[in-house]
Amino acid sequence: MKSKRILALTGAVILITLYVSSIIFALMDSPLAENLLLASLFCTIVIPAVLYGYAVALRYFKKKK
Repeated sequence: MKSKRILALTGAVILITLYVSSIIFALMDSPLAENLLLASLFCTIVIPAVLYGYAVALRYFKKKK
């Protein structure tokens, strides 16, 4: 149970950081900002999917024991 809480808290902190960085990158007027914005938006989609997959795998392997 403790690992799920740590995983959820870590995911929430990462997502909040990504949302804030996406807003900052969208407002920047730099040639690099567009690539950083796309990378941030990509990670906003991929990281929750990976964390969900990890949680499902953790649940599956705990049931086997």
